[in-house]
Amino acid sequence: MEILVLIKRVPATGGRITLTSDAQEIDTKFLGFTVSPHEECAVEEAVRLVEAHGGSTTVMTLGPAEAEDQLREAMAIGANRGVLLDSGGRDWDAVATAAALTSAIRAQEAANGPFDLLLFGNESADSGGYQVGIRVAVALGRPCVVGVKALEVRDGMVVAQREAGGAREVYEVPLPAVVAVKEGINLPRYPSVPGRLRARKALLEVVMPEERAAGPTKVHLIVPEREETIAEVLGTGPDAAPRVVEVLQQLGLVGS
Repeated sequence: MEILVLIKRVPATGGRITLTSDAQEIDTKFLGFTVSPHEECAVEEAVRLVEAHGGSTTVMTLGPAEAEDQLREAMAIGANRGVLLDSGGRDWDAVATAAALTSAIRAQEAANGPFDLLLFGNESADSGGYQVGIRVAVALGRPCVVGVKALEVRDGMVVAQREAGGAREVYEVPLPAVVAVKEGINLPRYPSVPGRLRARKALLEVVMPEERAAGPTKVHLIVPEREETIAEVLGTGPDAAPRVVEVLQQLGLVGS
């Protein structure tokens, strides 16, 4: 089967977010980047399905030229091809992103044949819009299941399970289909040294899409204020006991 995984380059967890002087973009000079965690699981799921059923996996991303690194990360664990939609370094909104991905998917299918399955992460780790995969599915006229925690392909169908309270919802949809998976559907493997070497040498296809923004207009970005914490040393040894009792009384944890 032929699988396409859509991934996104996002700041590594724990990075301090600062903005450019015009407050229009995130200043990336001091940030590390990685593949969004849900999408790491989507790549792993695609590789497992191809190992079980045969075929190949393509990874695609819309991002700056530096997003080549994230495509090669995916290829190091087993993806066969990589396609970079060069965004020119700008952060595109969900509407423009979905439009660019849809056009690129149609072009890829016209050139190389149809994809049986499109895999997205349920949401990106930075903007968390929850909508790009759905928009692409609607534009392509394909069934879509999101929030998926278990996935199986059999007899031309995809069987997808979602968590629903203490139970699970099970969906059976015909291929070709679009599925958005959640982190935890699997445990992504670490790339091997031979895998990294192959990925480093592999050729990537680079496409320059046209930005067709049709969503809300961005005015500027704001970094939320950080909560300040204060630590007070109450004392040392037995001499600290009266102060500890006083603090506990102030907090209402013990009677006066």
